[in-house]
Amino acid sequence: MRLVIVSGLSGSGKSVALHTLEDLGYYSIDNLPLFLLKDLALGLNAAHDETFHHTAVGVDSRTDTGELHRLPDLIQAARDTGIDCTVIFLDAHTDTLIQRFSETRRRHPLTSPDRPLGEAIRLERRLLEPIRRTADVRIDTTDTNVHELRELVRSRLGVTATPKASILLQSFGFKNGIPKDVDFVFDVRCLPNPHWQPELKPLTGLDQPVVDFLEQSPDVGRMREDILGFLDRWIPAFESDGRSYLTIAVGCTGGQHRSVFMAEALRRHFEQGGYKVMVRHRELA
Repeated sequence: MRLVIVSGLSGSGKSVALHTLEDLGYYSIDNLPLFLLKDLALGLNAAHDETFHHTAVGVDSRTDTGELHRLPDLIQAARDTGIDCTVIFLDAHTDTLIQRFSETRRRHPLTSPDRPLGEAIRLERRLLEPIRRTADVRIDTTDTNVHELRELVRSRLGVTATPKASILLQSFGFKNGIPKDVDFVFDVRCLPNPHWQPELKPLTGLDQPVVDFLEQSPDVGRMREDILGFLDRWIPAFESDGRSYLTIAVGCTGGQHRSVFMAEALRRHFEQGGYKVMVRHRELA
């Protein structure tokens, strides 16, 4: 059982850190009141659902400020129950935090009519000092962008591999329009068309005679390898950028033969690479 507590100054990147942990499979809870932390630890130990075996909680100045000094004892109590508990604290220079709040126009949780932003940040530093001292991992995000912060969180937790994106493959026919909300579109209309073979016309790219017909063409093999080469090269870049889902569309004229065949070929390739893949053949549906 692993519990990661994410805390830090408002505007330092706590939401990014929590979302990163959620992408890694953690059950995430933001703004947990501290008085519930002990009950959470007991509940996690009693839970048999694997959903909660990795849990992340966000704790910050929005909680009861009078409870913050109790966090070290609460963490120790959680560890005494056998939970592997890690505290991540995010910080940034005051000038950087002021700039971020100015750019986003969000309200700092501790500002008030008689407490300007700079003073609210200084107060928050004092309130969160017990958590900062307790933290196992401290990350200064002053000169860190969103993508770098994701990598820092993963590396500090010992996660070296970037999570693989889930891939949706969709075949379609251009005569019915290009699907919406896709990341990549590949056009295979230049390949030999089984439609013109009387015995293949009523079949689809899922049928073996159509597969055999297309496999005989060197152009089909070259097209498949070129598409796979492109995707194998660039999908990891999208994953490093934080993308969890990618939609790849393959189109031919009617969406019955060539695009279906190619989408299935891509599916087999990515499944062998450990990806979670879903396939939809729009025109066959």
